[in-house]
Amino acid sequence: VQLQASGGGLVQPGGSLRLSCKVSGTNFRIHDMGWYRQAPGNERELVARISHDGGTIYSDSVKGRFTISRDNVWRTLYLQMNGLKPEDTAVYYCNRFTSALWTWGLGTQVTVSS
Repeated sequence: VQLQASGGGLVQPGGSLRLSCKVSGTNFRIHDMGWYRQAPGNERELVARISHDGGTIYSDSVKGRFTISRDNVWRTLYLQMNGLKPEDTAVYYCNRFTSALWTWGLGTQVTVSS
């Protein structure tokens, strides 16, 4: 399985970004998926997840600001991030939501700074 995240960048506080993650090598539509992030010095954390049938759950830190979605035809996972804060600065990764994770991709860097 290959996970190719993109869409990160430098944005000012209050700004928005839309991340994408192209998933190949598996039957994407059957998997519950998640967006994770890792800030320097911190452990990787789950910020949002979406079930195979579209149900979503968010961490308290991003609830109301981030929206996770998926396109099973294009085998792509999305994360719309609004109202970005400096504490959202991290490398963002996608993976399936399970104890048996796939090998991590490179992720995409999000930096929120004025």
